[in-house]
Amino acid sequence: MEYRHLGRSGIQVSALSLGSWVTFHNQIGVDSAVEAMSAAYDVGVNFFDNAENYANGMSEEIMGSALKKLGWRRGSYLISTKFFFGINESVNEKNTLNRKYLIEGINNSLKRLDMDYVDFIYCHRPDPHTPIEETVWAMHNIVEWGKALYWGTSEWSAAEIMAAIEIAEKHHLHKPVMEQTQYNLLNRTRFEVEYARLFKDYGYGATTFSPLASGLLTGKYNNGIPEGSRGDLPGFEWLRNRLTNQDGISKVKKLQVIAAGLGVTMSQMALAWCLKNPNVSTVITGASRVEQIHENMKALSVVQKLTPDVMKKIEEALS
Repeated sequence: MEYRHLGRSGIQVSALSLGSWVTFHNQIGVDSAVEAMSAAYDVGVNFFDNAENYANGMSEEIMGSALKKLGWRRGSYLISTKFFFGINESVNEKNTLNRKYLIEGINNSLKRLDMDYVDFIYCHRPDPHTPIEETVWAMHNIVEWGKALYWGTSEWSAAEIMAAIEIAEKHHLHKPVMEQTQYNLLNRTRFEVEYARLFKDYGYGATTFSPLASGLLTGKYNNGIPEGSRGDLPGFEWLRNRLTNQDGISKVKKLQVIAAGLGVTMSQMALAWCLKNPNVSTVITGASRVEQIHENMKALSVVQKLTPDVMKKIEEALS
């Protein structure tokens, strides 16, 4: 396993990590989570991503129960959670980053995870109705209290992130150090263009998600939505238009030819392409089966196969 610093922070994350979105509770229970996390940990994965609203809190409960069964030394792994969407309908508990919600949110997440602290907390989306200064102070306090060690943002604009950094610097507070954003072969502009200055001038870290574009880049949606796949799950109807987009499928078919020429799977090439970017701290993968984890982890050895000539072919396939 390769380990990368989370931006300019001292903490190191495995280049490939494991997330619980969609899978935990929706597709797998505690025993299967133990198997999946163990398979990832055994090959060096040290970061496991979660969020308060994943499966309405059940994802955190499953991960917490799995960790208890696994009994790993706490210093050997990293856990995250995120706040914004909420799991209750009250006016101050949903789609917000106000101080009350954030502090109650971390307390409730720690109860569900059955942990004293998490390593990373994220503001899961920007909140246009709460002053950024209020949010920065609350996140700083959570870190000061030892309930989290680092904080960051998720799907914030570069301008919003820079505003948060500047407020923290002005008041000598703990700054956000990482962004969790979507990054894959089909979704690149925000990461490569909008965030360019964040990486260069601020040394911002990046824990990227959806490296396979919700499965589209695996090729399994080329002929429609298979039964039992993510696109077939109740509650994920919003994904179906994206997974059946003909322009995307056309690009995937071209990319599959390149992957076949390298002797690797489409998934492995897509993951390796993300890892090729030096601004990526870790690529968050998802898996409902242990076999998928084993396949995904092989992407680390594929990076070296992405020579300048291969990268040029990939660009041509995407144009």
